[in-house]
Amino acid sequence: MRQLSPAGQQAVNDIAQRHGFSPDAVASMLGSVIDGNGSMAQFNHPEFAGSGQWMRGGMIMLSDMFNNYLKGRVDGLCTELSNLVANQPDLIRTGSFQSQSQGGQYQGGPYQNSQYQGSQGGGGMEAGFGAASLFVPPPPGQGANWWPADLGFASSTGAQNDVRYAYFADSRRLAIATGGHVTVYDTLDHNIGGFSQQQSYGGSLSFTSQYGLVDVAGLPVVSIDGQAPPAPPQPVYAPPVYAPPVSMPPAFESPAPAPAAEGDIFAAIEKLAALHAKGILTDQEFGAKKAELLSRL
Repeated sequence: MRQLSPAGQQAVNDIAQRHGFSPDAVASMLGSVIDGNGSMAQFNHPEFAGSGQWMRGGMIMLSDMFNNYLKGRVDGLCTELSNLVANQPDLIRTGSFQSQSQGGQYQGGPYQNSQYQGSQGGGGMEAGFGAASLFVPPPPGQGANWWPADLGFASSTGAQNDVRYAYFADSRRLAIATGGHVTVYDTLDHNIGGFSQQQSYGGSLSFTSQYGLVDVAGLPVVSIDGQAPPAPPQPVYAPPVYAPPVSMPPAFESPAPAPAAEGDIFAAIEKLAALHAKGILTDQEFGAKKAELLSRL
């Protein structure tokens, strides 16, 4: 919640005194009523018996469900804060407001999952406060809302535990505030119908669309705290390394036979002549071998 102005703190102190709650409890409930667009609140504070829900028109649930006296006091407090918020500029937004308790059970209490369509709260300004703003004006150049000013007015807003969200149907954007950071997502072609927090405190947020239940983390991120997200690291191209061809040793070659000595050749011819004379070699065989041996001289 934004910082209270001196007039806003005085209003909180006066309301706390009238209803018998501490200023801290009233300020906490004020934030819940603002998150509920002035017509409902989901709260969690020890002075209200822990967690509970309130809706303008008489619906109230407390963890101490049989404490009707406390219910009446909380209802009176919320009604007065609703009237106060309704007369503050920029606190009540047109369009629907949706809020869901988590996982079928509101954190810290026994309540079933619920959705409420809020409308602008009614009632007049509480006496004695005047027309002063409850909160310190935002710094120059920043919008009064918690999301980036260029998104304009939200189609719907809500809060669960420590998570706030705002949906912008026309520009197809979804702003999520958690952990002190505001992340804007591109909702693509989803027609968002409602939100739910899957786990306890700090759990992941999902929404329903024409495609069923979708995890917010699967949407493209447009900005984080007003800055474009860092680009993912690009893979570094490494050219292939070519090894030089391995030179193979030359194939083994048999050495040429050394020329035979003349005496050996003539001795071989004489042996052939003897074989020819005995009729072992024919004239053709003797002539061919003799010519071969003579070619070596």
